[in-house]
Amino acid sequence: MTLMLPAIPPSTRSITGVAHDLFDALDGADGVLPPVRSAVLVVIDGLGAIPLRGHAGHARRLAGAMAKKDVISSVFPSTTAAALTSLLTGTDPGRHGLVGYEVRDPRTGAVVNQLAGWEKAGVDPAEWQPAPTLFQTATAAGRPSFAVGLAEYAGSGFSTATLRGAEFRSARTAAERVALALSLAEEHDGAVVYCYLPEADKAGHRHGLASVEWVQALEELDAAFAVPVPDGVGVLVTADHGMVDVPRTRHLVIDERSGMHDGVTVIAGEPRMLHVYVEDPAHLDEIAATWAMGVEGAADVLTRAQAVEGGLFGPAPTLAAMERIGDLVVPARGLWALYDGTAEDQRSQGMIGQHGSLSPEELRVPLIRFGAFAR
Repeated sequence: MTLMLPAIPPSTRSITGVAHDLFDALDGADGVLPPVRSAVLVVIDGLGAIPLRGHAGHARRLAGAMAKKDVISSVFPSTTAAALTSLLTGTDPGRHGLVGYEVRDPRTGAVVNQLAGWEKAGVDPAEWQPAPTLFQTATAAGRPSFAVGLAEYAGSGFSTATLRGAEFRSARTAAERVALALSLAEEHDGAVVYCYLPEADKAGHRHGLASVEWVQALEELDAAFAVPVPDGVGVLVTADHGMVDVPRTRHLVIDERSGMHDGVTVIAGEPRMLHVYVEDPAHLDEIAATWAMGVEGAADVLTRAQAVEGGLFGPAPTLAAMERIGDLVVPARGLWALYDGTAEDQRSQGMIGQHGSLSPEELRVPLIRFGAFAR
């Protein structure tokens, strides 16, 4: 197996440092951000730095405020469950334990969808994700903390895992959510306010980045930032990950004829980053060789040990996280996506925009400053 993964320089700023920077600014400490009386963190799900710059004419407020160096790195896997948790805890997936979109629960063998399958899998979010959230940290320091999102997300398992400590508020449109977040920051000195905007991610999955629908979503998101920022309030706008369009011609379907299911109990993860779990670890090298041959050119095939030693999930993963990582970790190359041809649910093959792997389009996200954070 040849490892051909892009290296992320250790000096590259990561989304895991955003929460720390916000607290420094609130505390008036010397840091990358100036002191503020309240802070707002806006996350535009799925908006990579590269497509934002490529569509600057449709996002003049966001792109116009984005300096050349206003780019940071997401985490691996570059998917919402892992990356958004990293943003909101300041830790890598190997520490908070959400190491992919779908992973196997080592206690039960069941596959856990870490965005929407907590209740079905019988998983306790507080136990599964033990890292303190930025809201718990804020509350412990006596700071008001709020999370603004869609009403449908209130009280979900993923929200419990990532928003613990925050007072949840909802609003329907992106513009209403941004306005509400700014209002909360103005009304509560010292507050940390998080605002979640999923519209670009949803449009990208369904229609692709090259679509009229995605551009329209971007324009509406950009318009949401027309509201003035209150005095003394700093606003950071970032994303959990980016996205690439995967054409149908780049779908690699792993069917029974490939021999790649032999010795495999579960294929989880998502099409751009698979977790593969084997029956007998004694045959891991043989299974890995079969997979490497089967996906040649479309993906890299790593053992869990190789992925961990390579630092893909961050330094020093916990034992709980290690047990959730696949025996094989299979990140897609280029514009490929890998599908389990034996899976009952094949709806994901209808997705155009996808993410989870290590391309610059997926990893590089913006970090844009408004209000008291503006340069």
